[in-house]
Amino acid sequence: MSRLIRSRALASAALVVALGATVNGCGGGDDGGDSASDGGAKNARPPSSAPPVPRDATLPEALTGQQVSWKSCPAPTALQGGGEAPGKAWECGTLKAPLNYEKPTGDTIDLAVIRKQATDGDQRIGSLIFNFGGPGGSGVGTLPSFADDYKKLGKRYDLVSFDPRGVGASEGVTCLSDAEQDAAAAVDNTPDDETELTAALAQSRKYAVACQHNSSKMLPRVDTVSAARDLDLMRQVLRDRKLHYFGISYGTELGGVYAHLFPKNVGRSVLDAVVDPTHGPAEHALAQAKGFQLALGNYLKDCARKGSRCPVGDDPASGSQQIAALVKKLDQQPLPVEDSSRKLTADQAVYGIAAALYDKEAWKYLSLGLQEATQRGQGSVLLALADSMAGRDEQGHYSNIQPANTAISCADSRQRYTPDQVKAKLPQFRAASPIFGDFVAWGLLSCDSWPVAGQQDHPEVSAAGAPPIVVIGNTGDPATPYEGARKMARQLGQGVGVELTYKGEGHGAYNSGSACMTEVVDGYLLDGKVPANGTTCS
Repeated sequence: MSRLIRSRALASAALVVALGATVNGCGGGDDGGDSASDGGAKNARPPSSAPPVPRDATLPEALTGQQVSWKSCPAPTALQGGGEAPGKAWECGTLKAPLNYEKPTGDTIDLAVIRKQATDGDQRIGSLIFNFGGPGGSGVGTLPSFADDYKKLGKRYDLVSFDPRGVGASEGVTCLSDAEQDAAAAVDNTPDDETELTAALAQSRKYAVACQHNSSKMLPRVDTVSAARDLDLMRQVLRDRKLHYFGISYGTELGGVYAHLFPKNVGRSVLDAVVDPTHGPAEHALAQAKGFQLALGNYLKDCARKGSRCPVGDDPASGSQQIAALVKKLDQQPLPVEDSSRKLTADQAVYGIAAALYDKEAWKYLSLGLQEATQRGQGSVLLALADSMAGRDEQGHYSNIQPANTAISCADSRQRYTPDQVKAKLPQFRAASPIFGDFVAWGLLSCDSWPVAGQQDHPEVSAAGAPPIVVIGNTGDPATPYEGARKMARQLGQGVGVELTYKGEGHGAYNSGSACMTEVVDGYLLDGKVPANGTTCS
């Protein structure tokens, strides 16, 4: 991936799927009532007495006035990550959006959406739309997996999510076959010499050519600005006067861009695990190297307290050195795994370690993986962790989170890095993290051969005139370091960004189990109680 950023929800859901068999085998301010829709009836038009829904006059009425034909949800597709059908409480459908918003009466695309209607229709506020990050995560496949976390919110909101353009069932970008993806994962993407660099660049070019061949229509149109306009179209189709929104990880960037484009349409909005909007790709990558190293250090301290049960001992500094030595060894000699056709490479080990740092509950899997690798010479658990991040299931099928991630990132970011530029940055990245530095730095080459130009140096999120938006930073977050929340709050503007702090581990805060954080966020979303700026929970 060109970005490691993923949501805690996406990472956690993937971990459950990827590790089940493997581990067993190894041992804002308004009154809230701003929806004009009837939450109890499918395809309902707003009652005649309801205030009108603000419409985008640049779009044809055929789009803004369309109705979703809600039906029972099938099982998620392979591109959405697979799994079982979510049950009868969930409804799925599609809405049409312009392929190119500069040509609103031209070609359209279908966006996949899912909802669970509010259980307390009399107190219904409206729709609460979730984006779980990635970029490239399927909201249709993810939201039902975490419905229990949002059960209280689901009393008064229709819980809604979607596959953003280029993702899953929304014209999902496709590039390589499953077998080709496996082969690409085996290529050394942290080259030590010119031969390895040549091979990595050749694979990158092959990937870009395949994406262009299979998804040429979508590659120029999967940018975040277009996705934000999709959000406002969704608001209109759902008959909501305001957009109530819950964005996680990359979803915070999408939410910030929406607020910039449509400040008057912002309702109650929460941004959790915040992407720093002032950063370009290199700054993002360096911050993530530091963030994952910090999170690994916190894991090692926790592991050390377990004494003999910690696979890398009771000294965190020594533990870090052991992990670095393991990665270096794997660079020369990958470990065998249960699936004899694959092996655990150095890159996949680092990717797997990163996956386990998204959620403190996954630290036990990291310990199992390190124990298996260092004591048994097997790499099955760490590879399963890596697969969870890559969207690979136990049958060897990949979701489209990787190609969508690359396509969205490259469509957004104007910057293109050369091998020489990355080489010049390596000392800084290695100083930030001896384990993750090379891996993250070389990831800057992801867009080097991309066939579509990027749009901007960094996202624009200033939102003068918007109501208060709650922005949450986690002090132990590996993927979106804590400092990004403060910068997002400042960029949104004075009186708009309201900063909350969670002192904890993992990626994100609301789903962390913190009763304090749940109370503060629920009070805002359900009752319009804007928290004091600087509120801290642990």
